[in-house]
Amino acid sequence: MPHPYKGPRIGDSRIRKGMSVDELIDKHFSAYNAARLAEACRIMEKKILGDDTVVGVSLSGALTPAGLGSSALVTWIENGWIDYLVSTGANLYHDLHFGLDLPLHKSTPFVDDTELRDRQLIRIYDIVFDYDVLLESDKYIYRILKDPEFNQKMGSAQLHNMMGQYVDATEKQTGHVGKTILAAAYRNAVPCFCPSPGDSTIGLNIAALSFNHTFPDIDTTSDVNDATAIAYEAKTTGKSAVVIFGGGSPKNFMLQTIPQLDEIMEIHVKGHDYFIQITDARPDTGGLSGATPQEAVSWGKVDPDMVPDSVVGYMDSAVALPLMTAYLLNRCASREPKRLYEKRKQLYDKLALKYEQTREKLDNL
Repeated sequence: MPHPYKGPRIGDSRIRKGMSVDELIDKHFSAYNAARLAEACRIMEKKILGDDTVVGVSLSGALTPAGLGSSALVTWIENGWIDYLVSTGANLYHDLHFGLDLPLHKSTPFVDDTELRDRQLIRIYDIVFDYDVLLESDKYIYRILKDPEFNQKMGSAQLHNMMGQYVDATEKQTGHVGKTILAAAYRNAVPCFCPSPGDSTIGLNIAALSFNHTFPDIDTTSDVNDATAIAYEAKTTGKSAVVIFGGGSPKNFMLQTIPQLDEIMEIHVKGHDYFIQITDARPDTGGLSGATPQEAVSWGKVDPDMVPDSVVGYMDSAVALPLMTAYLLNRCASREPKRLYEKRKQLYDKLALKYEQTREKLDNL
């Protein structure tokens, strides 16, 4: 009998000219982190992108300045491969530059940053852009958010949906449709959460508007409840998948929905069913960004029975995300968008009713 640790034989065929990305990954990504990426692609194709799975994607790190919003993540949204999104504010802010047709440039990390400052150039490692890119983006955001309709208490999902409507209109006016995450999320009713809304330039603009007493007052509690309601819906009607690019606060915000249900609200469900993470963070430093799915099992965040369908690839998201996107485009059909943003009240009411029933039951023990 074959040993259970013996998988398929590693091939010796050559890489061919003109080979497709999906064939390259399947045939030649055979070991180490290349193999982890291949596993992630196959799990996405074979299991995660089924109609019964709710897919949450989290983003941290400077992904959108590298063009990965317009080139990859918008594609995921338009194909129905993201049902809800959790992102740093910075990724959403920098993505706006592309919708506004403000140029970012390839460069090198080996520069004189004092000279860049003198020339009013901003650097993100090996990306540079004019300071005016920030100023023009800030003016756009400030102009949108001072509209009276934003002068209310709201969660970040509502904020980004409302902003997305404006960005969608701007894309259509400028002829740059399909360039930004916010507009794509608006068109497909994908809830877009930001767990640290003050930690970005969008948050800075909101803070400046607060001096005029007309500003969106971000309600993080409603975000927690809305995200938890999505997780509850996923666990009671099908399966839940988390696909994590980077780590940080977005990763924890997405994973903590299960402890919120199981530990705090005493609505007992198993953890998320599928866990894929692309990260450069080590697990041995104790940080959440590097925490493995096995560790997440101890918190109840991941279903222990589903750990074989969990993958962590230690690599740059800027390498993994384009490869995964090309693989999925070649292998997977589009899914009908679940349009969870439009179902927020319905999902919240379902969770609220369950919590009320649970509390009554506990009170009667």
